Amino acid sequence: MADDGRKNRTNWRTDTQLAHAGLDPMSFHGFVNPPVVRASTVLHKTVESMLARGEHRYPYGLMNTPTIEALTTALTSIEGKETAGTVLVPSGLASVTIGIMAAVRPQTKVLFPDNVYFPSRRFGDEVVSMFGAEAVYYDPLSNDDIRAKMKGASVAVVEAPGSLTFEMPDIAVIVAAAEEEGAVTVFDNTWATPLLYRPLEHGIDIAAYAGTKYFGGHSDLMIGSISANAATWPRLDRLHRVLGLQAGTEEIWLTLRGLKTMSVRLARHQQSAFKIAEWLKERPEVARVLCPGLPDDPGHSLWKRDFSGMSGLFAIVLKGSLEEAKRFINALELFGIGASWGGFESLVILAELEQSRSVRPWTEGPVIRLHIGLEDPADIIEDLERGFAAMAA
Repeated sequence: MADDGRKNRTNWRTDTQLAHAGLDPMSFHGFVNPPVVRASTVLHKTVESMLARGEHRYPYGLMNTPTIEALTTALTSIEGKETAGTVLVPSGLASVTIGIMAAVRPQTKVLFPDNVYFPSRRFGDEVVSMFGAEAVYYDPLSNDDIRAKMKGASVAVVEAPGSLTFEMPDIAVIVAAAEEEGAVTVFDNTWATPLLYRPLEHGIDIAAYAGTKYFGGHSDLMIGSISANAATWPRLDRLHRVLGLQAGTEEIWLTLRGLKTMSVRLARHQQSAFKIAEWLKERPEVARVLCPGLPDDPGHSLWKRDFSGMSGLFAIVLKGSLEEAKRFINALELFGIGASWGGFESLVILAELEQSRSVRPWTEGPVIRLHIGLEDPADIIEDLERGFAAMAA
């Protein structure tokens, strides 16, 4: 692919990389965006070329196309200088599970934080043993527990902040303990994206993302990506090829388009989320706002040390019963009740914590997770007021 002088510039700042990384107009007749290449078979001029196809840039549609290459180049660029490469997979969950599979070894442990995304926990409970390893859950708020359980581990999964309840672990402690044990760290960085935290630049080995969320940004695609440092990239790249996994062509192209506006969208999500989180703190119906970006959050100092901002996802603990929490949610009109997040619209769910904790059970009131979308914050607040009124009725 010809270089028009703009592609792969490492000295550009993040917003500029988002606008231009992965694009090469002069290779496509000057068109700004790369074409959607739907491909399987790649033809060769000679038998010799066919026999040497493993050395080709585009050996087969499953492995690489100009569309795949545009997105992996862009994601590797924004992930930072420690990134050796990126692969694409069909979902965010697949990004975590394949990251684990690339590093797990028999007769070892795979560590999961006790507040991990529940489908990742299910993988630990049901699949890790198939690799001859043991799934072990650690308390992300106890550095002593982290260090003790790291003994004998080949993989340590990290999620910051924690799923549903947004606790902030000391990532540096986890990385140091893993390095001492020779364990590979797999970090689910979907909440922050590389714009707010770059895991590989903080010593993490593998960064996993649900591109379904902020990368795409429009609630209309399913995709995951996995980026790795130089030490772990060969194993990840080989496993990805051997498993025959790839994201869909349309999803790849839509994600590439979504990246162009991710910075401005994320800034708006953050601005609105801060405003609404501060408003919720003053509500008498709210026992606690679970948001590490707030100064009085227990994890705020760690968040401020490691992250450059926050996204639009946080939660509240209600003062009240489970039935009151359901009335609150059911009365909302602007918020949609549904899984996922990171799109343009505000979403709400009632957190299900009973089945997702084993080390540190949840003992507080009902937890409601909120994704603050791109609507006017005043309208979002009016909708929340409607929920509180129904809760009190």
